[in-house]
Amino acid sequence: MSKSKNSPLSRRSVLSGGLGLAGSSALMATGASGTAHAAGSPQPSERTTAWQTSTSANGWQVTDHDGIAPHRVEGSPMTVSLRSGDTATVLLHVARRYFYEIDSELKTEDITGHSTDRAVAAAFESDYLSGTAIAIRPHACPLGADGCLFPQDVDVIRDILADCEGTVRWGGDEKSPKQSHFQIDVTPGDPRLARVTAKIHSWQATPGKGAGTIDAFVPQRLRAARDLAHTQQRAA
Repeated sequence: MSKSKNSPLSRRSVLSGGLGLAGSSALMATGASGTAHAAGSPQPSERTTAWQTSTSANGWQVTDHDGIAPHRVEGSPMTVSLRSGDTATVLLHVARRYFYEIDSELKTEDITGHSTDRAVAAAFESDYLSGTAIAIRPHACPLGADGCLFPQDVDVIRDILADCEGTVRWGGDEKSPKQSHFQIDVTPGDPRLARVTAKIHSWQATPGKGAGTIDAFVPQRLRAARDLAHTQQRAA
């Protein structure tokens, strides 16, 4: 078990895998599995479903391989398969900051991206089918489990989301939470995605900017992050 940079204890609660259900007209029941959930969290549903439409819940084209490639999370030992282009740039920024600021012991096996398995337990999990979502330690933070992360970790996640200007949604804000999940939250062609990508590229080209240089606990950043959180939580 990894050690926290800010605490002698683990920065996460280790949980066994669990599943939940979010209703959607695009879902069709196919099976069930055992579950586990965090103390005090709602018991998730055991039912899994098969995603039936050609686009994922966030509006991107489902694909088995077209446009999908392995991408390295810069500064870490991790690689993850994602839709190439702006979506990958933004999700890799999320993963990189998570590695630097929350858990520097992450390895490739701790992150998942594109999947061809249409069995999902919540509509937003279909976003893996389009290569536009990642899950970081999904077995430690399964669907339906709450309280997997320390409050200071959540503050960092909120700051990362603020960096992304609403183009990324966190699974912790869903009605049935999945705190390991991060998805692109705009549809193809949305100008905000290109704007955030350009900002990330400019940080990467400028020493002292971007991931690895950010203090998420500066009061101004905390306020901005919490304002965005209130907006995204109301949209859940």
